[in-house]
Amino acid sequence: MTKLSVNVNKIATLRNARGGNVPDLLKVSRDLEDFGAQGITIHPRPDERHIRYQDARDLKKMVTTEFNIEGNPVPKFIALVLEVKPEQVTLVPDSVDAITSNAGWDTVTNKDFLTDVIKTFKDAGIRTSIFVDPDPKMIDGAKAVGTDRIELYTESYATDYAKDKETAIKPFIEAAKRANELGIGINAGHDLSLDNIEYFAKNIPNLLEVSIGHALISEALYLGLDNVVNMYLQRLK
Repeated sequence: MTKLSVNVNKIATLRNARGGNVPDLLKVSRDLEDFGAQGITIHPRPDERHIRYQDARDLKKMVTTEFNIEGNPVPKFIALVLEVKPEQVTLVPDSVDAITSNAGWDTVTNKDFLTDVIKTFKDAGIRTSIFVDPDPKMIDGAKAVGTDRIELYTESYATDYAKDKETAIKPFIEAAKRANELGIGINAGHDLSLDNIEYFAKNIPNLLEVSIGHALISEALYLGLDNVVNMYLQRLK
């Protein structure tokens, strides 16, 4: 079964809007695990506009499933990850002013940089994953830099799913097959939702984990967190 990791950035965004501790990020994360989530994901950015660096430290003490920290490996981020030592770090090439992640790594152009950063994390015993577009060349490049896993950037799939789901998923199937050939683990995330997750999970061979935040929290406004988490788990079986 594909594991569900819930990205709690949106909970932090809501909390920060009022400057207090409502909703309580730690309690929500604990509840998500109780509801069945198999991981908690955060994506701290340098301006700490949602997840704060202290949140990473606090969550490390209480997450009992898998803790995944995403982000651009700038020096401040690298230092945080090495301090906290989550089970997984996911490297994302987003710019400082990005509203959300919008592209995968060019693993060929950035080969030397990624190789060094990944080695740093793996030497510390942290599993590494890198955000990539569904391009076999980028998958080959991911193998060359030594990552344990890739996270397929699924925005194009989510955008095109309603128009032609078979065409939308085709490049992801090809990328996944190449990753399997190379022995790289496969994660996925970005704009996956209750509407499109089941078809994706059924068609991507050896999909290990999905990270879902914005859609899941938005759906929970109507359906409740407990219900939504279990609806995702049913679709991922």
